[in-house]
Amino acid sequence: MNIKEVFTKRQNGEITFKGLMQKTIEKLEQDKELHAFLHLKHPSELIREAEEADKAWENGVRRPLQGIPVAVKDNICVSGMPCTCASKVLQDFVAPYDATVVKKLKESGAIIVGKTNLDEFAMGSSSENSAFGPTKNPLDLSRSPGGSSGGSAAAVAADMCMVALGSDTGGSVRQPAAFTGIIGFKPSYGAISRYGLVAFASSLDQIGILAKTPEDVLLTSFVLFGKDHLDSTTTDVFMDFSPKASEVRRIGLVKEVDISAVDPQVKEGYELFVQQLSRDFDVMEVSIPHWEEALAAYYFIAPAEASSNLARYDGVRYGTMVEEETYWDTVRETRNLLGEEVKRRILLGSFALSAGFKDALYEKANYLRRWLVLEFAQAFKDVDLLLTPTTPTLPFKLGEVKDPLQLYKADLFTTPANLAYLPAVSIPFKATGEPLPVGLQFIAPFGQDHKLLSFIGELGVKSI
Repeated sequence: MNIKEVFTKRQNGEITFKGLMQKTIEKLEQDKELHAFLHLKHPSELIREAEEADKAWENGVRRPLQGIPVAVKDNICVSGMPCTCASKVLQDFVAPYDATVVKKLKESGAIIVGKTNLDEFAMGSSSENSAFGPTKNPLDLSRSPGGSSGGSAAAVAADMCMVALGSDTGGSVRQPAAFTGIIGFKPSYGAISRYGLVAFASSLDQIGILAKTPEDVLLTSFVLFGKDHLDSTTTDVFMDFSPKASEVRRIGLVKEVDISAVDPQVKEGYELFVQQLSRDFDVMEVSIPHWEEALAAYYFIAPAEASSNLARYDGVRYGTMVEEETYWDTVRETRNLLGEEVKRRILLGSFALSAGFKDALYEKANYLRRWLVLEFAQAFKDVDLLLTPTTPTLPFKLGEVKDPLQLYKADLFTTPANLAYLPAVSIPFKATGEPLPVGLQFIAPFGQDHKLLSFIGELGVKSI
């Protein structure tokens, strides 16, 4: 049941928002096994908010997400609720204000059920780097739900909410969506305000949307899109909500994407989907010459920005303080609370920005990024959308991948869209007889977010 169907049934008297919330609470009780959430509202509070939504409906109030259960990743501020970023450094922090996206959700009538688990400070691709324990994949409890927005993806997949917010810096909404068989959307840079999102890499971070249907993603984007005076990077250019799916006729396959190197099931699913797509659309090959270098560029730019953003967590300005005799001892012990992956990325970023290496590493990566933007623009002269696999692998077993470099490769197909500021969406595809879904990624030109979402809606995409 999608949001539109909820409203239709509510109008017909078939359901109430209280009844919908009671079913959601029953699902939330299963979270002890999944660990999708780090913080949940008390059931009595959720029921009270649902009753208020029912009362408002009876009084003629109609809001876009009225009574709809929504989850929020725990690196996005919700006033009065913890915002830990799954880190011991922020384990005692309670947000004093609402992020702009949360304010918009509340104004639209949505009911926030809780804060979801993630890789610490959104740094990871498995949700195993959380200081408070990993999240499990609802499709197979032995497998990872992906990361870093693994908690949000698992919550949607397990029907613990209808919509969830995540953050996507290099694929952290799309990859977990692929692993859990749902839809994950990363908007154009600047479409959704980042005010109240704890920064990882500011030139790459975007708040994304996870849901089971394209219609729910599209409806939520209507609520969240728009300029915010609290975030100077936002713009109103994306506020054209008219359906434009019919304009999509040409689908591009990126020549530089090495399909032979992905898992056999991913390859089979991708090729089968391309075959089906070719019946109704013109499918052609296009070139993004620097595609293969995008992942390396990302892992210099993102850690460099992270090393700057996370410098504030010293126990004095921000973060839990570990008191020692001297200031520097305090800072050292406080930062020792950070997990290994966060420390690894801070060190890599500090190295990339250090004297003698900044020009050779960080600046060169940004130079490549500018080339990538131009190459995407050139490719979109010939096609309307680009298609790639979302991930090179199926969901891997929890604890199976020990090498950090192997986890970094999970972002192989997703980082280019972040570097080029482009909207992208992962949709699930499951071949007959296959036990797990494959994620497929569509990338659109800058600012054509709603054409992209309308297109996948017309494809009849559904969650697994």
